[in-house]
Amino acid sequence: MVVTQLNLEFRFQGKKLRGFSCELIRSPHGVLPETVFSTTCQVTVPILLSGLGMMAAGLMMNIVQHWPVFVEVKDLLTLVPPLVGLKGNLEMTLASRLSTAANTGQIDDPQEKHRIISSNLALIQVQATVVGLLAAVAALLLGAVSREELDLAKVALLCASSVLSAFLAAFALGMLMVCIVVGARKLGINPDNIATPIAASLGDLITLSILALVSSFFYRHKDTWYLTPLVCIGFMALVPLWVLIAKQNPPVVKILKFGWFPIILAMVISSFGGLILSKTISEHQYKGMAIFTPVICGVGGNLVAVQTSRISTYLHIWSTPGVLPLQMKKFWPNPCSTFCTSEINSKSARVLLCLVIPGHLIFFYIIYLVEGQSVTNSKTFIVLYLLAGLIQVTILLYLAEVMVRLTWHHALDPDSHCIPYLTGLGDLLGTGLLALCFIVSWVLRSKAELDGVSELAPGAP
Repeated sequence: MVVTQLNLEFRFQGKKLRGFSCELIRSPHGVLPETVFSTTCQVTVPILLSGLGMMAAGLMMNIVQHWPVFVEVKDLLTLVPPLVGLKGNLEMTLASRLSTAANTGQIDDPQEKHRIISSNLALIQVQATVVGLLAAVAALLLGAVSREELDLAKVALLCASSVLSAFLAAFALGMLMVCIVVGARKLGINPDNIATPIAASLGDLITLSILALVSSFFYRHKDTWYLTPLVCIGFMALVPLWVLIAKQNPPVVKILKFGWFPIILAMVISSFGGLILSKTISEHQYKGMAIFTPVICGVGGNLVAVQTSRISTYLHIWSTPGVLPLQMKKFWPNPCSTFCTSEINSKSARVLLCLVIPGHLIFFYIIYLVEGQSVTNSKTFIVLYLLAGLIQVTILLYLAEVMVRLTWHHALDPDSHCIPYLTGLGDLLGTGLLALCFIVSWVLRSKAELDGVSELAPGAP
């Protein structure tokens, strides 16, 4: 498809037309592309801001892991990745849906804007309440399987903390997303490039802060036996109200009926990442795991969410659900076509991939300045860490291309169905690869120390 854009400028003197100029822009690729420079400028600042937010979350995680409630209720650590990952399952999908609505002109009408925003905010409250409860149950079950025990006394605390934290975080971040998308639309900035990273810049920190404060509050009042069940019952009772508000918008009703599987499966995937975190965080060879986990998981999730949102917007503008454009007919494209062609989505994938190494280096340096000896500064670990981040994002960007094509072919909305899977996989890949970095670095360091001792042994008296 060839797209032609005609820009006309008329010059008046009083009421008389004195001249005009026209500019013709023709694109053979089916969409009027942003330049690589403009995409890089719009994406880089939000990604760096999100990195700062994730670093703050990592530093906070390093502190709260020693709080009494986290020490006694170990399953809270398992709960952190899926609950923090709700920003990918809920807030990022909200941002992506609103960005698509903004780019397609749906929120230009004030009445339509109010209907779309209110129904989407009600939708994420329903999802946050239900998924928050399910995340707590998943954490409890994984903890019971790994320890072969289930402490019923802590079940209510974990469930109430998860539900209340998910609800409050979804409300705060949902309102933030609405402001960002509407503001970006008015300023002429593509919200696809900035909405999801800015959500993440505060998402991890807000969610983790709320979880730490809420769980500590319930822990201090654990003798008030009716408090935690009352919280769970109260927030579950609000679900019908949110459903009633969400039903104003037919596309949201469809998500409400059929959109549960992606976010629940993503929550389960993230929970396995949480299990890895809870098993490694207290071990000496994994020192620094708590700090780096939110960073590596967040960077991967943010970058793939940006790419998914951009591809989804492209398809919403230039195609219809169930019909893929000619250049996207293959469900499993060659990886080279994902990263090395002149197509607009390939260009943005290259831009996002090029941000991984510089971004992680900046974040690593700032963390080292703040924490000092709490984190390793060995060159081996740094190289392994950067390699892990690059592998994670490369896999996620390729999977984004594949999953968006598959979901669009089946007439499903990629904004709601792809981002949860991809951010959940980002959490699992990030946590797993980070743990592997620590263990390989520790093995190589131990081997070097043993070699040094063996070289000194013959010279000993």
